[in-house]
Amino acid sequence: MILLDLKLPKINGLEVLKYLRSDERTKCIPIVVLSSSNDERDRMESYKLGANSNLAKPSDADVFVDHIGKIINYWMNLNVNV
Repeated sequence: MILLDLKLPKINGLEVLKYLRSDERTKCIPIVVLSSSNDERDRMESYKLGANSNLAKPSDADVFVDHIGKIINYWMNLNVNV
């Protein structure tokens, strides 16, 4: 599983997503997009490029850590892999 922030300092997260989905080694890895932006265009574009999920980053650090734990539990334990 890859947790991907769209607002990266040197490259657009959507470009990273596009690259990951075009590479045979990474195209099947689940990608969860995390963003502080609530821009629907970013969400729609990330799904078009192959994101598996979009989540808003909470501003509270404890809530953020809790969310990450739940995401990991879902993708690593509850989700049925092929």
